[in-house]
Amino acid sequence: MADPYILVLYYSRHGATAAMAQQVVRGVERVPGLEARLRTVPAVSADCEQSADEIPADGPLYCELDDLRHCAGLVMGSPTRFGNMAAPLKYFLDQSSSLWLSGALIDKPAGVFTSTSSLHGGQESTLLSMLLPLLHHGMLVAGLPYSEAGLMATASGGTPYGASHWGGADNSRPLDDTEAALCRALGARIARFAVGSAQ
Repeated sequence: MADPYILVLYYSRHGATAAMAQQVVRGVERVPGLEARLRTVPAVSADCEQSADEIPADGPLYCELDDLRHCAGLVMGSPTRFGNMAAPLKYFLDQSSSLWLSGALIDKPAGVFTSTSSLHGGQESTLLSMLLPLLHHGMLVAGLPYSEAGLMATASGGTPYGASHWGGADNSRPLDDTEAALCRALGARIARFAVGSAQ
């Protein structure tokens, strides 16, 4: 049997959400007994004649339903699209009916993260939009408690609903120390819940 893992699943277009995912992985890896499995999803297009290669040219592999089915917990990230999760991530989740029917994700811990171009560009609504399908799957959702000092100190990203990042109008602003720390805290928190539920 494979070692238990936290699935860190994300979509990123300009790289900020991918950078957050790397920090979440670092947080997961702080918790003994679990590893992090980093996965992404392909872009979607209105062009019906084009499809993505099965293996991306670089970066992590594309997520398969079995990655989701067998995870001990999930941390999921998306850039903001008009206050909502990006279409590629929503498209992937829309294919997960078989997991819902079988109850494969019930009682597994989950958290979410996002990146926005503008400071008030819908961070919290995007996080909530990602939580909705996870609640339908019966997952145990967790955000960030105010015991994380960064929540009170941040001048950019970071919410009790999950980790967030402000990328700036051209999406070139890197994660600051507080945003990165909150990403790590989220990964570690979901991993701790997964270990606790397995005992």
